[in-house]
Amino acid sequence: MQMFLRVWVYAGRYPAFAAGTLACAILTTLAAMVFPKATGLLVDAASKPETAGNLMPYVIVVAASFLLSDLFNSLRILLNNTFEQNVIVDLRQDLYESLQRLPLHWYDNRATGDLMTRVTDDVTSLERMLIDGIEQGVVAVLQIVGVGVVLCWISPGLFAWMLVPIVFMALGAWLFTITAHKRYKASREAASSMNSLLHDNLQGIRQIKSYAREDAEAERFAHQSNEVRRTTLSVMRAWAIYSPGMSFIGSLGFLLVLLIGGQDVASGRFSPGNLVTFLLYTSMFYEPIRRLHQLNQLFQAGRAAGGRVFEIMDATRERYAPLQITAPQEIAPKDAPPLSNVTGEVEYRKVSFHYRPDQPILQGVSFRIPAGTSLALVGPSGAGKTTIASLLPRFYEMTGGSILLDGRDIREPALQDLRSHIGVVTQESFLFNGTLLDNLRFGKRDATMAEIEAATRAAHAHDFVATWPDGYDTRVGERGVKLSIGEKQRVSIARALLKNPPVLILDEATASVDTATERLIQDALDHLLAGRTSLIIAHRLSTIRNADQIAVIRIGAIAELGTHDELLALNGLYSKLCRIQQGDIIRDEQLEQVFEP
Repeated sequence: MQMFLRVWVYAGRYPAFAAGTLACAILTTLAAMVFPKATGLLVDAASKPETAGNLMPYVIVVAASFLLSDLFNSLRILLNNTFEQNVIVDLRQDLYESLQRLPLHWYDNRATGDLMTRVTDDVTSLERMLIDGIEQGVVAVLQIVGVGVVLCWISPGLFAWMLVPIVFMALGAWLFTITAHKRYKASREAASSMNSLLHDNLQGIRQIKSYAREDAEAERFAHQSNEVRRTTLSVMRAWAIYSPGMSFIGSLGFLLVLLIGGQDVASGRFSPGNLVTFLLYTSMFYEPIRRLHQLNQLFQAGRAAGGRVFEIMDATRERYAPLQITAPQEIAPKDAPPLSNVTGEVEYRKVSFHYRPDQPILQGVSFRIPAGTSLALVGPSGAGKTTIASLLPRFYEMTGGSILLDGRDIREPALQDLRSHIGVVTQESFLFNGTLLDNLRFGKRDATMAEIEAATRAAHAHDFVATWPDGYDTRVGERGVKLSIGEKQRVSIARALLKNPPVLILDEATASVDTATERLIQDALDHLLAGRTSLIIAHRLSTIRNADQIAVIRIGAIAELGTHDELLALNGLYSKLCRIQQGDIIRDEQLEQVFEP
């Protein structure tokens, strides 16, 4: 019931459509209720010689009832479909908004295909439960009550006999309801798992082909598809028993009316027309009951889908509004002023972080990067380098200590405000499935072509773009599949140049490219780093050596901090790493050799 009330809020945004749809449904039912009475009168008139030749008025009334019923039903369909689409758009938009506002760590254990299923299929199931459930449910109840009153008025005794099967139908509905939720939930989860596998395989189709895994992956998909089939058939088997069973029990009520009513006609207590009228109204009485059984199935499907939708909406979102931070000497105001004239000085003060309290990732990390200078992070995989960098734009929230930007705690300004001053270039440059121009303008939506060309020239991207027939309007494909790794990286750098942030994070930005491309990227990075505060994660010794400071990270803490020369003179971990280094790239086995406990 709580879920139903939550969804009802969305219907409440469109009261005119809700009222119009409901009114048309009621008028359709009322118009249809004329037919049984008019038919009964026609049967009685046809059975009497004095009125048998004057049946046209009854036929006209029946025809009018059909016309009005279908007319109101047509209007109901138009209103209902518009109502449904409006609610679907609102639900889906709010769900997408929730997804956009969730922190990165929420996505760490979620499959993309599962989330896509929730946004598409689950929202539709939830909407159908709301719109169809309200409209058809209310009309069904009103029809049952209205027709029941008419039947009781025609013959209370016959009506009482007709109600006997209702007890068994209510019991069957209860049994179906208490067992259905588990089956529908399993069906939704199986569909999500299949969609997740499909999404992963389509994204990794090149890897599948390169490892000749087509048959194995087809077998995996067949297994997931069979799981969808199994869970769906479980739902359908229960429905195959429930729906015909309820229909049969309802038919027993109709047979009781036919038997007892026939005896009343034979004894003269009932006219043939009254029996026909009663039988037609009996059908109208049981028809909405069968509809309620179908709505029960719809409700169970919507209930399972709703749990998956509201799990996302109820998840803790990132704090986009300024936080009230307790500083050493003062409490920051609730509505902190926006960041302005940011120079880019960054300071970490005893920062700690953990996913679980018993598994600390960072412990007491402290350093300061003066505005316009750079700091390189060095350490083995899993030491916490990327985590340190991810805390600055608040991709993850620190669990202790503080990070300052120009002397202000980064939790004070609004999140969009903070991130607008920080640029990020990662090892795997992500491009959206659109044109190159669309991807570049992601850094600055109102960028002119002159600004875009200047950025791409600085990033050494303009030359290869100029060779494309469509130039900047070339579609790059999903995740930029039509571009090489080096081309994507240079586009990513050009995008960061357009954003023009005072603070920059580089996470392995020159990895996975050949030497010639690396030189182009490094030159582009020199343009990007000029005059900016930068936090650099790198495995190239040349990049690390040129940084103003170097922080050696070991097991979530800073083991050494200083310039290249200072760390060499210290004769510690960094010095040892430089002594065993061969070539420019620092390899994992060398890091493990130096940083082993």
